[in-house]
Amino acid sequence: MFTIGAHLSINKGFENIGLEALSIDANTFQFFPRSPRGGSAKALDPDDISKFEELMDNSGIDVILAHAPYIINLASKSEKTRNNAYEIFEDDLKRLDQLPNNMYNFHPGSHVGQGVEKGIELISDSLNTLIREDMKTTVLLETMAGKGTEIGRTFEQLQGIIEKVELDDRIGVCLDTCHVYDAGYDIKNNLDNVIDEFDSVIGLDRLKAIHLNDSKYGLDSHKDRHEKIGLGELGLDAIVEIINHEKLRNLPFFLETPNDVSGYQEEIKLLRGLYKE
Repeated sequence: MFTIGAHLSINKGFENIGLEALSIDANTFQFFPRSPRGGSAKALDPDDISKFEELMDNSGIDVILAHAPYIINLASKSEKTRNNAYEIFEDDLKRLDQLPNNMYNFHPGSHVGQGVEKGIELISDSLNTLIREDMKTTVLLETMAGKGTEIGRTFEQLQGIIEKVELDDRIGVCLDTCHVYDAGYDIKNNLDNVIDEFDSVIGLDRLKAIHLNDSKYGLDSHKDRHEKIGLGELGLDAIVEIINHEKLRNLPFFLETPNDVSGYQEEIKLLRGLYKE
């Protein structure tokens, strides 16, 4: 089954976002549990969650993906910044415990001059206190484009975090097609080799989701600028190869292209027509 969705707003509640996803022929969706700039989060409505669970049971929506605010940085040299990131992360995980079958994706962070090894140490130390044995959510590290001092531009950096996490059955990876291409992994011309490298370094069992985006800039650009499907440097042929690859095709795909809801609907229609059942 082709599982594909887009990034949608939960401002009107989970039942409504589920219905909106279904209306554009999506069978999953990504959302921010709070503003992408951080701040406080609105209390969840138990009645809304109950109705959403019923909708999931009857609609074919099997999994949903939450995205952490962009502003959190568990690798910061500033203790205040790290503490703020920790508090948001902890609160989001507690809230997600109220929702069925979900994952929580986050940008690993930036070491801001401390060095990659120190950044990895700070991130993994936080994860070892944030990740609980009794929690329902799987935490996903996102592959990054490598802007500035970002951590996560290489598979080795992500594995460096994962191998230090004690409850490692609760952690995985979300591969962003724009980011990995911008980071220097040629998924346009050498997809098989990149998948094999991921498997060798991290293990494909860790790959839990894919952000499906074209890239405005080229290979190894480190720019992190998403483009609509088929209109960027990756191109439609590469995207079609990704969604149909035998080692990727059963993963959930999430569009983060520069679109409104109608634009996502058009892309989902296009990709469903190109997915080989």
